[in-house]
Amino acid sequence: MTKTDITYKSITTSISRRHFSSGLFGAAITVASPFVASMQALAADDDIIAHISAPRIMGNAKAPIKVVEYFSMTCGHCANFHNVTFPKVKSDMIERGLIQFEMRPFPLDGLALRGHALARSLPATRYFPMVKALMSQHKQWVRAEDPLAALMKIARLAGISGAEFNKIMSNRALLEKLVEMRQAALDDWNVSSTPSFVINDDKLLSGNMNYETFAEEINAYGA
Repeated sequence: MTKTDITYKSITTSISRRHFSSGLFGAAITVASPFVASMQALAADDDIIAHISAPRIMGNAKAPIKVVEYFSMTCGHCANFHNVTFPKVKSDMIERGLIQFEMRPFPLDGLALRGHALARSLPATRYFPMVKALMSQHKQWVRAEDPLAALMKIARLAGISGAEFNKIMSNRALLEKLVEMRQAALDDWNVSSTPSFVINDDKLLSGNMNYETFAEEINAYGA
């Protein structure tokens, strides 16, 4: 199978059946939370797809350089970039107004797809903290015997009940939209690995770069 042949069915069935038969989707726990209220409002307005499709952007809109990152939640190279390189990118470039940084999903497998679904279902202001949590605890949930159960534990810490988590994980329209966003990266930029970065809608860079290498590429655009 080539990368362009990846479909919703193939990407969502890459988690073994035991993860779905472990009782995760049977024991729903209802907990009142702002997240539940916001999800119910989105459902009532039939707007969840628009919500997850909206850009997740950090930084000044007037920044001279725009960076778009395509990443997968289960990618070890992505986790390393976010845990080691990104904090300095954030403090030295984003917060100083040198670049605007957008994160876009490029799930490499079914588990990554569900990690992206979890993060993008949150209110936009809580998206980046969730990405940080998932990346900082990457090995714990990705390599767990039951990764979906481990993912749900992280969701619970963010105030998401078991019932709401199950709704997200089983929302086919939501998952299909994320796969469409992945396909758009293939169509627009021929992204074939993660992390990949598009600078000023002009140049594609791929690979887990350290801060010095990343800064060198950004400086080439006058930052």
